[in-house]
Amino acid sequence: MVVDFESIWANLPFPALVLGEDDRVVSTNPAAESLIGSSSRQLQGRRADRIFGEGSPVADTILQARQKCGSLMQYNAEVSLPPAPPLVCNLHVGPIRAAETGLLLLIQPAGVVQKMRQSLTHVGAARSVRAMAAMLAHELRNPLAGISGAAQLLALNVSGQDRELTELIEEEIRRIGTLIDRVEHFADDRPLVRGAINIHDVLERAVRSAQVGFGQGIAFHGEYDPSLPVAAGDADQLMQVFQNLLKNAAEAVTPGRGCIRIRTSYNSGVKVCVAGQDAERLPLQIEIIDNGRGIPEGMIGDIFAPFVTSKSNGTGLGLPLVSKIIAGHGGLVECDSEDGRTVFTVRLPVWQN
Repeated sequence: MVVDFESIWANLPFPALVLGEDDRVVSTNPAAESLIGSSSRQLQGRRADRIFGEGSPVADTILQARQKCGSLMQYNAEVSLPPAPPLVCNLHVGPIRAAETGLLLLIQPAGVVQKMRQSLTHVGAARSVRAMAAMLAHELRNPLAGISGAAQLLALNVSGQDRELTELIEEEIRRIGTLIDRVEHFADDRPLVRGAINIHDVLERAVRSAQVGFGQGIAFHGEYDPSLPVAAGDADQLMQVFQNLLKNAAEAVTPGRGCIRIRTSYNSGVKVCVAGQDAERLPLQIEIIDNGRGIPEGMIGDIFAPFVTSKSNGTGLGLPLVSKIIAGHGGLVECDSEDGRTVFTVRLPVWQN
Protein backbone atom coordinates (compact mmCIF):
# COMPACT_ATOMS: atom_id res chain seq x y z
CA MET A 1 0.00 0.00 0.00
CA VAL A 2 1.30 3.44 -0.95
CA VAL A 3 0.84 6.03 1.78
CA ASP A 4 -0.40 9.34 0.43
CA PHE A 5 1.22 11.77 2.86
CA GLU A 6 -0.14 14.80 1.00
CA SER A 7 -3.69 13.62 1.65
CA ILE A 8 -2.89 12.98 5.31
CA TRP A 9 -1.40 16.48 5.60
CA ALA A 10 -4.41 18.07 3.90
CA ASN A 11 -6.90 16.19 6.07
CA LEU A 12 -5.37 16.79 9.48
CA PRO A 13 -8.27 18.10 11.62
CA PHE A 14 -6.17 20.79 13.34
CA PRO A 15 -3.76 23.48 12.08
CA ALA A 16 -0.20 22.40 11.28
CA LEU A 17 2.79 24.40 10.03
CA VAL A 18 6.28 23.30 8.96
CA LEU A 19 8.94 25.82 9.99
CA GLY A 20 12.39 26.02 8.46
CA GLU A 21 15.45 28.06 9.38
CA ASP A 22 14.76 31.30 11.25
CA ASP A 23 11.33 29.81 12.04
CA ARG A 24 10.01 30.78 8.62
CA VAL A 25 6.94 28.97 7.28
CA VAL A 26 7.74 26.30 4.72
CA SER A 27 4.32 24.70 4.44
CA THR A 28 0.84 24.90 5.98
CA ASN A 29 -2.18 22.62 5.83
CA PRO A 30 -5.70 23.88 5.00
CA ALA A 31 -6.68 23.96 8.68
CA ALA A 32 -3.81 26.36 9.40
CA GLU A 33 -4.78 28.57 6.46
CA SER A 34 -8.32 28.72 7.82
CA LEU A 35 -7.16 29.56 11.35
CA ILE A 36 -4.74 32.30 10.29
CA GLY A 37 -6.93 33.63 7.50
CA SER A 38 -4.23 33.55 4.82
CA SER A 39 -3.36 31.21 1.97
CA SER A 40 -0.36 28.91 2.03
CA ARG A 41 1.30 31.04 -0.63
CA GLN A 42 0.88 34.20 1.47
CA LEU A 43 2.21 32.51 4.59
CA GLN A 44 5.24 30.88 2.98
CA GLY A 45 8.48 32.54 4.07
CA ARG A 46 6.91 34.53 6.92
CA ARG A 47 8.41 34.19 10.39
CA ALA A 48 6.20 32.51 12.99
CA ASP A 49 6.69 35.36 15.48
CA ARG A 50 5.42 37.80 12.84
CA ILE A 51 2.28 35.74 12.41
CA PHE A 52 1.52 34.98 16.06
CA GLY A 53 3.31 37.94 17.69
CA GLU A 54 6.71 38.39 19.30
CA GLY A 55 6.69 37.08 22.87
CA SER A 56 3.47 35.16 22.23
CA PRO A 57 2.98 31.65 23.68
CA VAL A 58 3.53 30.24 20.18
CA ALA A 59 6.85 32.07 19.72
CA ASP A 60 7.92 31.16 23.26
CA THR A 61 7.16 27.45 22.74
CA ILE A 62 9.08 27.41 19.45
CA LEU A 63 12.06 29.09 21.13
CA GLN A 64 12.11 26.57 23.99
CA ALA A 65 11.84 23.66 21.56
CA ARG A 66 14.85 25.05 19.65
CA GLN A 67 16.86 25.44 22.84
CA LYS A 68 16.03 21.97 24.14
CA CYS A 69 16.36 20.29 20.73
CA GLY A 70 13.25 18.23 21.34
CA SER A 71 9.48 18.13 21.36
CA LEU A 72 7.55 20.48 23.61
CA MET A 73 3.89 20.80 24.63
CA GLN A 74 2.18 23.86 26.04
CA TYR A 75 -1.35 23.57 27.33
CA ASN A 76 -3.99 26.27 27.55
CA ALA A 77 -2.03 28.80 25.52
CA GLU A 78 -3.85 31.82 24.11
CA VAL A 79 -3.31 32.11 20.37
CA SER A 80 -4.08 35.67 19.22
CA LEU A 81 -4.73 36.39 15.55
CA PRO A 82 -6.41 39.83 15.41
CA PRO A 83 -9.07 40.84 14.67
CA ALA A 84 -10.36 37.44 15.87
CA PRO A 85 -10.61 36.97 19.67
CA PRO A 86 -7.87 34.91 21.40
CA LEU A 87 -8.28 31.16 21.06
CA VAL A 88 -7.31 28.73 23.83
CA CYS A 89 -5.18 25.96 22.33
CA ASN A 90 -2.66 23.20 22.96
CA LEU A 91 0.65 23.75 21.19
CA HIS A 92 3.04 21.01 20.11
CA VAL A 93 6.42 21.82 18.57
CA GLY A 94 8.84 19.09 17.58
CA PRO A 95 11.69 18.39 15.14
CA ILE A 96 10.81 16.81 11.82
CA ARG A 97 14.14 15.00 11.54
CA ALA A 98 16.90 14.85 14.12
CA ALA A 99 19.60 16.03 11.68
CA GLU A 100 17.60 18.95 10.29
CA THR A 101 16.47 22.30 11.65
CA GLY A 102 12.84 21.93 10.53
CA LEU A 103 10.08 22.05 13.12
CA LEU A 104 6.48 20.91 13.02
CA LEU A 105 4.03 23.21 14.84
CA LEU A 106 0.65 21.68 15.70
CA ILE A 107 -2.15 23.84 17.10
CA GLN A 108 -5.05 22.05 18.78
CA PRO A 109 -7.96 24.47 19.33
CA ALA A 110 -10.45 24.42 22.18
CA GLY A 111 -12.37 21.33 21.05
CA VAL A 112 -9.25 19.16 21.42
CA VAL A 113 -7.80 21.03 24.38
CA GLN A 114 -10.97 20.54 26.43
CA LYS A 115 -9.70 17.43 28.16
CA MET A 116 -6.54 19.13 29.35
CA ARG A 117 -8.50 22.18 30.49
CA GLN A 118 -10.25 19.91 32.97
CA SER A 119 -6.98 18.93 34.61
CA LEU A 120 -5.84 22.53 35.02
CA THR A 121 -8.97 23.93 36.66
CA HIS A 122 -7.51 23.10 40.08
CA VAL A 123 -5.52 26.37 40.05
CA GLY A 124 -8.41 28.79 40.50
CA ALA A 125 -10.57 26.18 42.20
CA ALA A 126 -7.98 25.39 44.87
CA ARG A 127 -7.55 29.09 45.64
CA SER A 128 -11.27 29.65 46.14
CA VAL A 129 -11.70 26.49 48.19
CA ARG A 130 -8.62 27.37 50.27
CA ALA A 131 -10.19 30.68 51.26
CA MET A 132 -13.49 28.97 51.96
CA ALA A 133 -11.76 26.32 54.07
CA ALA A 134 -10.25 28.97 56.34
CA MET A 135 -13.65 30.64 56.67
CA LEU A 136 -15.41 27.36 57.44
CA ALA A 137 -12.88 26.37 60.10
CA HIS A 138 -13.20 29.72 61.83
CA GLU A 139 -16.94 30.34 61.47
CA LEU A 140 -18.39 26.86 61.81
CA ARG A 141 -16.27 24.79 64.19
CA ASN A 142 -17.06 26.83 67.32
CA PRO A 143 -20.85 26.88 66.75
CA LEU A 144 -20.77 23.16 65.90
CA ALA A 145 -18.97 22.44 69.17
CA GLY A 146 -21.66 24.39 71.05
CA ILE A 147 -24.49 22.57 69.30
CA SER A 148 -22.82 19.20 69.97
CA GLY A 149 -22.41 20.02 73.66
CA ALA A 150 -26.06 21.10 73.93
CA ALA A 151 -27.22 17.88 72.23
CA GLN A 152 -25.19 15.78 74.66
CA LEU A 153 -26.72 17.60 77.65
CA LEU A 154 -30.21 17.09 76.22
CA ALA A 155 -29.52 13.39 75.75
CA LEU A 156 -28.96 13.03 79.51
CA ASN A 157 -32.51 14.15 80.32
CA VAL A 158 -34.64 12.64 77.55
CA SER A 159 -35.64 9.17 76.42
CA GLY A 160 -37.37 7.36 73.59
CA GLN A 161 -37.91 9.32 70.39
CA ASP A 162 -36.38 12.47 71.87
CA ARG A 163 -33.12 10.61 72.50
CA GLU A 164 -33.14 9.44 68.88
CA LEU A 165 -33.44 13.08 67.79
CA THR A 166 -30.41 14.11 69.85
CA GLU A 167 -28.44 11.21 68.37
CA LEU A 168 -29.46 12.37 64.90
CA ILE A 169 -28.23 15.89 65.72
CA GLU A 170 -24.85 14.57 66.86
CA GLU A 171 -24.55 12.33 63.79
CA GLU A 172 -25.18 15.28 61.46
CA ILE A 173 -22.67 17.40 63.40
CA ARG A 174 -20.03 14.70 62.88
CA ARG A 175 -20.85 14.57 59.18
CA ILE A 176 -20.46 18.34 58.81
CA GLY A 177 -17.18 18.20 60.74
CA THR A 178 -15.88 15.51 58.39
CA LEU A 179 -16.83 17.62 55.39
CA ILE A 180 -14.95 20.61 56.84
CA ASP A 181 -11.91 18.37 57.40
CA ARG A 182 -11.97 17.34 53.74
CA VAL A 183 -12.29 20.92 52.54
CA GLU A 184 -9.36 21.95 54.76
CA HIS A 185 -7.04 19.65 52.80
CA PHE A 186 -7.05 22.36 50.13
CA ALA A 187 -5.62 24.87 52.61
CA ASP A 188 -2.39 22.90 53.00
CA ASP A 189 0.22 25.02 51.20
CA ARG A 190 3.31 23.21 52.45
CA PRO A 191 5.76 22.48 49.61
CA LEU A 192 5.83 18.85 48.50
CA VAL A 193 8.93 16.89 49.49
CA ARG A 194 9.43 14.53 46.57
CA GLY A 195 11.29 11.27 46.81
CA ALA A 196 11.88 8.17 44.68
CA ILE A 197 8.60 6.22 44.46
CA ASN A 198 7.91 2.82 42.93
CA ILE A 199 4.53 3.65 41.40
CA HIS A 200 3.60 -0.03 41.11
CA ASP A 201 3.97 -0.50 44.88
CA VAL A 202 1.61 2.43 45.46
CA LEU A 203 -0.91 1.08 42.94
CA GLU A 204 -0.83 -2.40 44.47
CA ARG A 205 -1.49 -0.94 47.93
CA ALA A 206 -4.42 1.05 46.56
CA VAL A 207 -5.87 -2.00 44.79
CA ARG A 208 -5.54 -4.25 47.87
CA SER A 209 -7.25 -1.60 49.96
CA ALA A 210 -10.07 -1.34 47.39
CA GLN A 211 -10.55 -5.11 47.15
CA VAL A 212 -11.27 -5.48 50.86
CA GLY A 213 -13.45 -2.38 51.00
CA PHE A 214 -15.48 -0.53 48.38
CA GLY A 215 -14.21 -2.73 45.54
CA GLN A 216 -15.53 -6.09 46.73
CA GLY A 217 -17.03 -8.08 43.84
CA ILE A 218 -15.20 -6.02 41.19
CA ALA A 219 -12.54 -7.52 38.92
CA PHE A 220 -9.23 -5.62 39.07
CA HIS A 221 -6.64 -6.18 36.33
CA GLY A 222 -3.12 -4.76 36.49
CA GLU A 223 -1.26 -4.18 33.22
CA TYR A 224 2.09 -2.90 34.45
CA ASP A 225 5.18 -1.99 32.45
CA PRO A 226 7.96 -3.76 34.43
CA SER A 227 10.64 -1.46 32.99
CA LEU A 228 9.01 1.71 34.36
CA PRO A 229 11.52 3.91 36.24
CA VAL A 230 10.77 5.26 39.69
CA ALA A 231 8.54 8.32 39.98
CA ALA A 232 9.23 11.56 41.83
CA GLY A 233 6.62 12.15 44.49
CA ASP A 234 5.08 11.45 47.88
CA ALA A 235 3.82 7.87 48.31
CA ASP A 236 1.06 8.71 50.80
CA GLN A 237 -0.37 11.52 48.67
CA LEU A 238 -0.26 9.37 45.52
CA MET A 239 -1.97 6.59 47.47
CA GLN A 240 -4.77 9.04 48.24
CA VAL A 241 -5.00 9.95 44.53
CA PHE A 242 -5.33 6.37 43.32
CA GLN A 243 -7.75 5.40 46.08
CA ASN A 244 -9.98 8.30 45.01
CA LEU A 245 -9.82 7.29 41.35
CA LEU A 246 -10.46 3.61 42.12
CA LYS A 247 -13.40 4.53 44.37
CA ASN A 248 -14.93 6.65 41.59
CA ALA A 249 -14.50 3.77 39.15
CA ALA A 250 -16.00 1.26 41.62
CA GLU A 251 -19.06 3.44 42.14
CA ALA A 252 -19.59 3.77 38.38
CA VAL A 253 -19.57 0.08 37.42
CA THR A 254 -22.46 -2.38 37.59
CA PRO A 255 -22.28 -4.71 40.64
CA GLY A 256 -21.21 -8.19 39.61
CA ARG A 257 -20.07 -7.09 36.15
CA GLY A 258 -17.63 -4.34 37.05
CA CYS A 259 -14.09 -4.39 35.71
CA ILE A 260 -11.32 -1.91 36.53
CA ARG A 261 -8.01 -1.98 34.68
CA ILE A 262 -4.89 -0.25 35.98
CA ARG A 263 -2.36 0.26 33.21
CA THR A 264 1.11 1.82 33.35
CA SER A 265 3.34 2.81 30.44
CA TYR A 266 6.27 5.03 29.51
CA ASN A 267 5.67 7.85 27.05
CA SER A 268 8.93 9.67 26.45
CA GLY A 269 7.38 12.24 24.11
CA VAL A 270 5.26 14.01 26.72
CA LYS A 271 6.57 17.34 27.97
CA VAL A 272 4.49 20.06 29.54
CA CYS A 273 5.07 23.78 29.58
CA VAL A 274 2.38 25.76 31.40
CA ALA A 275 2.16 29.55 31.33
CA GLY A 276 5.73 30.05 30.14
CA GLN A 277 7.33 27.92 32.86
CA ASP A 278 10.25 25.60 32.18
CA ALA A 279 9.21 22.40 30.46
CA GLU A 280 8.58 19.37 32.66
CA ARG A 281 8.95 15.91 31.17
CA LEU A 282 6.08 13.62 32.24
CA PRO A 283 6.86 10.19 30.78
CA LEU A 284 5.15 8.07 33.46
CA GLN A 285 1.56 7.33 32.46
CA ILE A 286 -0.96 5.64 34.76
CA GLU A 287 -4.47 4.88 33.50
CA ILE A 288 -7.50 3.85 35.58
CA ILE A 289 -10.06 2.36 33.18
CA ASP A 290 -13.55 1.19 34.12
CA ASN A 291 -16.48 -0.27 32.17
CA GLY A 292 -19.17 1.60 34.06
CA ARG A 293 -21.57 4.33 33.11
CA GLY A 294 -19.78 7.31 31.68
CA ILE A 295 -19.65 10.81 33.10
CA PRO A 296 -22.56 12.95 31.83
CA GLU A 297 -21.50 14.97 28.81
CA GLY A 298 -22.62 18.25 30.34
CA MET A 299 -20.54 17.62 33.47
CA ILE A 300 -17.23 16.28 32.19
CA GLY A 301 -15.81 19.75 31.56
CA ASP A 302 -16.16 20.62 35.26
CA ILE A 303 -15.37 17.37 37.07
CA PHE A 304 -12.18 18.80 38.61
CA ALA A 305 -14.05 21.81 40.01
CA PRO A 306 -15.10 21.68 43.69
CA PHE A 307 -18.61 20.51 44.60
CA VAL A 308 -19.41 19.19 41.11
CA THR A 309 -20.79 15.67 41.41
CA SER A 310 -23.36 13.37 39.80
CA LYS A 311 -23.77 11.30 42.99
CA SER A 312 -26.78 11.92 45.21
CA ASN A 313 -24.63 11.61 48.34
CA GLY A 314 -21.36 12.92 46.89
CA THR A 315 -19.46 15.99 48.09
CA GLY A 316 -17.67 16.83 44.84
CA LEU A 317 -14.30 17.15 46.59
CA GLY A 318 -12.53 13.92 45.57
CA LEU A 319 -11.45 14.86 42.04
CA PRO A 320 -10.48 18.47 42.87
CA LEU A 321 -8.18 17.06 45.58
CA VAL A 322 -6.76 14.56 43.08
CA SER A 323 -6.04 17.40 40.67
CA LYS A 324 -4.43 19.52 43.39
CA ILE A 325 -2.14 16.69 44.55
CA ILE A 326 -1.05 15.78 41.02
CA ALA A 327 -0.40 19.44 40.23
CA GLY A 328 1.78 19.60 43.36
CA HIS A 329 3.80 16.74 41.88
CA GLY A 330 4.31 18.72 38.66
CA GLY A 331 2.05 16.27 36.83
CA LEU A 332 -1.26 16.25 35.00
CA VAL A 333 -4.52 14.34 35.31
CA GLU A 334 -7.09 14.14 32.51
CA CYS A 335 -10.30 12.26 31.82
CA ASP A 336 -11.94 10.73 28.76
CA SER A 337 -15.39 9.23 29.19
CA GLU A 338 -18.21 7.62 27.26
CA ASP A 339 -20.89 5.11 28.21
CA GLY A 340 -19.15 1.83 29.06
CA ARG A 341 -15.62 3.24 29.27
CA THR A 342 -14.07 5.96 31.42
CA VAL A 343 -10.31 6.57 31.54
CA PHE A 344 -8.49 8.74 34.06
CA THR A 345 -4.89 9.31 32.99
CA VAL A 346 -2.25 10.53 35.44
CA ARG A 347 1.12 11.75 34.11
CA LEU A 348 4.09 12.06 36.47
CA PRO A 349 7.78 12.99 36.27
CA VAL A 350 10.64 10.54 36.76
CA TRP A 351 12.83 10.76 39.85
CA GLN A 352 16.11 12.59 39.23
CA ASN A 353 18.91 12.30 41.80
